[in-house]
Amino acid sequence: MNKTWKFKIFLILPVTVMLFFNGCFSGAEPKEVRQLRKADVAETDQGHQEYYFKLLSTEEKRVYREMQRGVKSREKEFYLSIADGQKIDRVYHAFLKDHPEIFWVHNHKQVYKTTYGKNEYCLFSPGYSYSEGEIKEIQTAMELAYKEVLSFIPPEADDYEKVKAVYTYLIDLADYEASEDDQSIAGIFWKKRAVCAGYAGAAQYLLERLEIPCIYVEGTAKGNRDGHAWNIIQLDGQYYYMDVTNGDQPEFLEGDAARIVEHKTILYDYLCPFPEEYEQVYTPSSEFALPKCTETDKNFYVLNQACFDFYDWEQLYHLCCLRLDNGAAVVRFKFRTQEGFDQAYKEWIQGNAAQEVARYYMNFYGLEEVEYHYGVFENLKTIYYMF
Repeated sequence: MNKTWKFKIFLILPVTVMLFFNGCFSGAEPKEVRQLRKADVAETDQGHQEYYFKLLSTEEKRVYREMQRGVKSREKEFYLSIADGQKIDRVYHAFLKDHPEIFWVHNHKQVYKTTYGKNEYCLFSPGYSYSEGEIKEIQTAMELAYKEVLSFIPPEADDYEKVKAVYTYLIDLADYEASEDDQSIAGIFWKKRAVCAGYAGAAQYLLERLEIPCIYVEGTAKGNRDGHAWNIIQLDGQYYYMDVTNGDQPEFLEGDAARIVEHKTILYDYLCPFPEEYEQVYTPSSEFALPKCTETDKNFYVLNQACFDFYDWEQLYHLCCLRLDNGAAVVRFKFRTQEGFDQAYKEWIQGNAAQEVARYYMNFYGLEEVEYHYGVFENLKTIYYMF
């Protein structure tokens, strides 16, 4: 029996930094704070894009580096050279988004800030997760993942192929599942299960190591109060969305069909999706400005000549036959217009247009019968058939 896929949005609670004022004292600045104010502020950190760092003011950049030094050393508490709660919150968010490899600062942990009267400094106490032994285990898993991805990338691969390899690898590696580790890359690489924050952070970590600009993005989904996380990547000077979480949907087909091994397929719909379609569902947080995504040339369907401006039965039929001739068990196509998609949906999903493709499949493989299933991404105007 044919099954229809129903679109699902997977969400997590947004990161919240909680600030507590534990004391109020006066007096001269400690020597450590005076030294912080005199310290040079590095404008770059080798191996990291630090997109959000570049959006900060000179004062905020100094505090960002102060946080970075303290957190990397896993100091229980350390001084910051400002005391303004909103600025500290903003800088902390920027730091966490820029550095997924600092996974031991769990965004479910409380952060404490102790202020001292009218002085412009404070003690900062981030919440840490994991023992030293666990951190080493997770870092070993991260390195293994990076080496595995490298093994899948041919020497002549361009940046798009590298991005596609990371996208595919993460979908195959982990399952979407809430857990104690689900908000960081530890969930993906160590426990092999996480939610969108883990997927987006893992993608950023791997792509940065491959020297491909990748931004971690937090936002909301239409009609849902919970949050979501995804990425913006840069290819050939242009920006594109990438949402690994939504590419990993084991229940793409409902019922028994979803459990058939042959129906396990990578959903490339969320690798460089059309910006206007993605933005109809997802809206980034307004805390930081983000680069605009405008191009569609790297979309999977565009690259594979499976994106149509209008509906034409013969075009779709020949595309499906070509895919089957090449050994594919999955055929998929997309439309740029709602009108084209609606016509295809009426004839291929509600009607019997796909039966001719099924007959071609039977003749090609010498079969007397074939069972096929379909899936639909209505928001992205794509249709799948699986034989």
